[in-house]
Amino acid sequence: MTVELKSEPLYRKIKNHILDRIDSGEWMVATRVPSENELVKEFSVSRMTTNRALRELTDEGYLIRVAGVGTFVAELKAQSNPLEIHNIADEIRARHHEYSAEVLKCEPVKANEKIAEIMNIEVGDALIHSQIIHKEQGIPIQLEDRLVNEDIVPGYGAQDFTQNTPYAYLIKMAPLQKVEHVVKAILATASMKTILDMSDDEACLLIERRTWTKGRVASTAKLYHPGSRYELSGLFKPE
Repeated sequence: MTVELKSEPLYRKIKNHILDRIDSGEWMVATRVPSENELVKEFSVSRMTTNRALRELTDEGYLIRVAGVGTFVAELKAQSNPLEIHNIADEIRARHHEYSAEVLKCEPVKANEKIAEIMNIEVGDALIHSQIIHKEQGIPIQLEDRLVNEDIVPGYGAQDFTQNTPYAYLIKMAPLQKVEHVVKAILATASMKTILDMSDDEACLLIERRTWTKGRVASTAKLYHPGSRYELSGLFKPE
């Protein structure tokens, strides 16, 4: 059968053809996808075009190519650049996966001495404490434990974070001026393992993040990730 191609670039049509089948569940993890020669015949295109489509999908993490064996659907691992801040919902949807969230808490608290120092506020000042589980395809990939200064980010505590992420609201109400990141590997507590559906011997990746707007600390967050389902990846180019 010959597949009709229209104005969209040919390699992109092949990519979308493959992604649609992965997305629908027709091609599960470890499913062998058609070879370059098979795609050449199916789409009536050059081998260079099919090679580009398969190469890009491999680079993007959707496929894995085994020399002499074939190309297979890969098990996607959530990936983020440690030096950038993105909306986790957008990252998940960009992988053609479903995003969902479960709010464990979103409530007012008073700053103790340690938190007051971190947030550069007075002991006893009011903050909002939120804990949210972010899920990909219904599977937890991040526990977000965040403190927010509502003097800087008004209305944070009244938001429905099953419909909108804290990132989206914070960017809207308190545009970033400065960001501090600390990345750690930690041992997960029993409750954290339960929340993130982690095995007993699984590593936990922690990103500690503090953000400023207009010279003040707007938010501080601890972002916990199951090591088997999340990785950090970045590219640095020296001047």
